[in-house]
Amino acid sequence: MKIGLGLPVDDPALLLTWARRADVGPFSTLGLLDRLVYDNPEPLVTLAALAGATSRIRVQTEVLIAPHHSTALLAKQTATLDRVSGGRFTLGIGVGGRADDCLAAGIDLHRRGRRLDEQMTLLRRTWSGEPYGEGVGPIGPSPARPGGPEVLFGGFAPAALERVGRFGDGFLGAALPPTHMTGLFRAVESGWDRWNRPGRPRLVAQVNVALGPRGTVDTARRQLVDYYAFSGRADYMANGLLTTPDAIREAVRAYGDIGADEVVLYCWSSDVDQVDRLADAAF
Repeated sequence: MKIGLGLPVDDPALLLTWARRADVGPFSTLGLLDRLVYDNPEPLVTLAALAGATSRIRVQTEVLIAPHHSTALLAKQTATLDRVSGGRFTLGIGVGGRADDCLAAGIDLHRRGRRLDEQMTLLRRTWSGEPYGEGVGPIGPSPARPGGPEVLFGGFAPAALERVGRFGDGFLGAALPPTHMTGLFRAVESGWDRWNRPGRPRLVAQVNVALGPRGTVDTARRQLVDYYAFSGRADYMANGLLTTPDAIREAVRAYGDIGADEVVLYCWSSDVDQVDRLADAAF
């Protein structure tokens, strides 16, 4: 099973250091979250820089809130990132749920699911080299991966799980313990079969971690509470933060037992020494 590393957002200037250190280690993926009305770096711009600073590790959005983006521009940006990274890009994608993000993006909060479905049809068409639409030709460049970059859908609602079979390559489940995640994994697999997809979906679990001295852990908890304040579940999320090597090893084992192909350890403090601590704990 692969193990990825989720990147903190509190100090973007350190992310090149994080990426270079992770690239020479055992991690499979660098993940980066997406928000609009928040103090985080824009993920596609940032991952392009990280891809240029690395040679082996994959880069991944966790997850890009696609309805906030222009579909034609998103098709071009993601194909470009896939191409310049040599096929090392995974598009984790979802609908989001913050009203202020939707207001800033100028979209209807209540139509974001339908908008994503429309976007996925256009993205797949564009990545395949077909004309974008009526009176509009193809939008290049061609992605490195035929048909477009790998797409993982994130979310919890039945519609999100169903999109994996309709449009995706796999599922990214975040911030749920293995005992709850297994139900989502099995639902994704059932939807995959309903859409008569060959093979099986790729299943990825994300868990929040902070490993290091008390200051590192305290910073991570504050970041989690701030990020999830809108949800009413901020304390629950902070309480679920894994802060010991034993807890992290046990989580990785448990997600593997329910069928995860990859576990992403998402860090919430910019203490870059976590890269080495987590490598020692998880491998």
